Amino acid sequence: MNTLLNKRKEPIDKLAATAGGRSLAGEAIRRMARNPVAITGAVITTLFVLLAIFAQLLAPKDPFDRALQGEVELGRGIIPGSMPGYPLGVDDFGRDFLSRLIVGAQQTLLVGVCATLIGVTIGMVIGVLAGAFGGWVDTVLMRFVDVLLSVPSLLLAISVAALFAKPNQWTVIIAVSIVSVPIFARLLRGAMLSQRDADHVLAATSLGVKRHTVVFRHMLPNSLGPVIVQATLTLATSIIEAAALSFLGLGDPDPSRAEWGLMLGKAARQFLDIRPELAYYPAIAIIIVALGFTLLGESMREALDPKNRR
Repeated sequence: MNTLLNKRKEPIDKLAATAGGRSLAGEAIRRMARNPVAITGAVITTLFVLLAIFAQLLAPKDPFDRALQGEVELGRGIIPGSMPGYPLGVDDFGRDFLSRLIVGAQQTLLVGVCATLIGVTIGMVIGVLAGAFGGWVDTVLMRFVDVLLSVPSLLLAISVAALFAKPNQWTVIIAVSIVSVPIFARLLRGAMLSQRDADHVLAATSLGVKRHTVVFRHMLPNSLGPVIVQATLTLATSIIEAAALSFLGLGDPDPSRAEWGLMLGKAARQFLDIRPELAYYPAIAIIIVALGFTLLGESMREALDPKNRR
């Protein structure tokens, strides 16, 4: 009898193992692997990150060497363009523009990542406090967030950057990060509030689990999904807003620094009629990278949305 039952049980076990459930992350990755938009965004993002990491090795020349400065005559409107050994020509200091464009990816990634991390950190602190405690804590923090949201993002970034007497790279990072703080704060607060009435949170509370344990072990881990997706999208907007601040003259004034926003701002203001390529190349690079992060972030959002599961 036992032998017969075991034989009948074997096909059921095999079927259960074959049709085993997938985790939310595994299911999202599987869906993104079949999505051409997600693949495109992932390829662009990966290439950009690899370019930034190995920029010093990939640059054909020293990006700070003013080898052809003698051939630049700004008074006569002469900035040498493409030539042998210099595929994209040189900038106004006679430096290889291709090398500076490659090395600029490193600084651009640094600005975007640092601004996003600062915004995520501050926003998460506000969101966790508001969502976990509620009451007057939630009211005070959300009114502060509402004030930040009432100001247009670019205007807020300009206002923050203008407060610093000597603009530099970190003033741009701080200005851009403050813009993203209310976005992450409201997003995490909403996710935390939805977790407060979840069954596992109510069960932990009824068992006498301490409040901070419930918040950090049960509520917060289940609320991070939307934050991670938004961080990917915010990384794209951070790069664009940093370029906008540099274009308006509120970025790092150091001419030796190779950064796409700084290169675009200076070239667009001073040399657009002489060498428009100096503005076109960093602008195209910023657009492509921002598009890659946006496609990847939107694909992640769709893949993690239960309503879109098929």
